[in-house]
Amino acid sequence: MDIVDAIRAYHDDLTSIRRSIHAHPEIGFEEYRTSDLVAAKLTEWGIAVHRAVGGTGVVGVLSRGNGAGSIGLRADMDALPITEATGLAYASTNPGVMHACGHDGHTTMLLGAARYLAATGNFDGTVNFIFQPAEEGLGGANAMISAGLFDRFPCQQVFGMHNRPGLEVGAFAIKPGPMMAGGAFFDITVTGRGAHGARPEDSVDPVLAAAAITSALQSIVSRNVTPGDPAVLSITGLQAGTAYNVIPETATIRGTARSFKRETMQMMEDNMKRLASQIAAGFGAVATVDFRFLFAPLVNDPAATDAIVEAAASLVDAAKIDRASAPVMGSEDFSFMLESRPGAYINLGNGAASAPVHNDRYDFNDAAIPFGAGLYAALVERQLPRASAG
Repeated sequence: MDIVDAIRAYHDDLTSIRRSIHAHPEIGFEEYRTSDLVAAKLTEWGIAVHRAVGGTGVVGVLSRGNGAGSIGLRADMDALPITEATGLAYASTNPGVMHACGHDGHTTMLLGAARYLAATGNFDGTVNFIFQPAEEGLGGANAMISAGLFDRFPCQQVFGMHNRPGLEVGAFAIKPGPMMAGGAFFDITVTGRGAHGARPEDSVDPVLAAAAITSALQSIVSRNVTPGDPAVLSITGLQAGTAYNVIPETATIRGTARSFKRETMQMMEDNMKRLASQIAAGFGAVATVDFRFLFAPLVNDPAATDAIVEAAASLVDAAKIDRASAPVMGSEDFSFMLESRPGAYINLGNGAASAPVHNDRYDFNDAAIPFGAGLYAALVERQLPRASAG
């Protein structure tokens, strides 16, 4: 029996766990019920449990044999502030909160791998099962790292996984090198002087200054970034005033920046601050910029990429593994773990009919659970092999 079939023997149990997590979603750093469930299952299977690692984070530690090798496997646990519209029997019971990105499935797949590895013990070394809080822009990976994750639980390599809507169940996609962009959010506050709308000469109009800044920001990528270095700077909000006949005192601009290089992200921040400040000053206003670097570029180590691809190839036909997946401008804070330790991040299929992530009709496909759990388990057995008898 191969690993995927072995895990299918308790697929119903794992599906029940996944749907229970889905029905009780929790926002980042508030995953109390989820971390309780994770800790209880790990304990049930004889895995040492460590709680409160970076807030609500949980780490399970499983060792077999005398090997000094160690590997980290990571899943995210948090949900999103979205009102669910799936109409499922196990839909969210927490109003305004939903597992719209599949973290319920990611957590369940890692639990499935933990159960299998605890039962079979077909490896030599230590596996650290890392259940991370607050991936959705709240800094959960850095919180765990700052809490001593890799000092307390040494990992020679670390691996993560995310579902991909539109990719068939049982298929995988990955690439070595940059795979996901680094990401930042920004807010620009322009302060002028308010006045009656009929007397603009008495004002320092922050709306006019904000409009000029918004236009100028579009030059940062188009005139400072080489076309071979993908980058995005998007203005996603411009707010000012509440009355037709009042020029307000302030206007705010918000948006996001994405890049595959840290230095490109730094350039965007520096130029944004320079343009906003000097353009506002030209209108007699003042601009302040709050640029928040939330996600590092996610860069897969080539050797670790080969390792997880080979593990996937031991489970499914090679035609179902895309080894040169196109990089995406979305972001993922597992990137910070990959900056701390070599490793790789892979996508697995959530089905062609899946709604996109961060959508109120999204649902993780339970048919993917044995493939994700099986990949983690196969990876451990291949990276931490038992010595041959004799």
